Amino acid sequence: MVSFKRVILAAAAAAPLFAPVAAEASIRDTVTHLLDQVVAVVHPDAVAPDPVVMLPATRSVAAPSASAFTSHLPELNLPSLPSVAVAELPEPSIEIPLKRLACVEYARARSGMAVFGDAKYWWARAKNIYARIRTPVENSVMVFTATKKIRLGHVAVVTHIISNREIRVDQANWQNHGEIDHSTPIRDVSAKNDWSKVRVWDLKSGQFGAVYPVSGFIAKDLVRQASLD
Repeated sequence: MVSFKRVILAAAAAAPLFAPVAAEASIRDTVTHLLDQVVAVVHPDAVAPDPVVMLPATRSVAAPSASAFTSHLPELNLPSLPSVAVAELPEPSIEIPLKRLACVEYARARSGMAVFGDAKYWWARAKNIYARIRTPVENSVMVFTATKKIRLGHVAVVTHIISNREIRVDQANWQNHGEIDHSTPIRDVSAKNDWSKVRVWDLKSGQFGAVYPVSGFIAKDLVRQASLD
């Protein structure tokens, strides 16, 4: 009987080598049951040992953290702000030319317009030759109306449109010294925003000066702007 028990134990030990791992538990249960029956026949008073149950190995799996999840997300190509700041406008400045300049000769040279005579005549003499408009455009000539303070009138070349109420101009002899004033701020102060009244930046005091009447703007390109004529 002992040899029979050894044969059964050897078969039980060799069974996992020929059977799938998943069937290992069921084979051992069957063999243990047979052994219990054999022991009960040979030694009825013997107590069968507790069966050994082989549980499959388990592996603990931790939940993925938020950082582990986001690390596998593709980068989003979101629009970004420009890395280079927009160029600022030049500061108002004064240039001293080799000879004194009048506002009309400077405006004529800068704009390329063939308008002659004192500035107070430019608005009338530009009729039917260039577009005469009420709102400023870049490279147009701004015509100041003659007053007691500026008896000959004044002209300036528009260089930048800042808003519907402010522009920058280059001009000559505004301070009556034959100088060239670059990037001079001019602000519209008319009630209807029609640029009929303006204030000119005073570089010395650092503020806008007195109110001056404006006839309008002369544009060289007749196609770009609707003419008043």
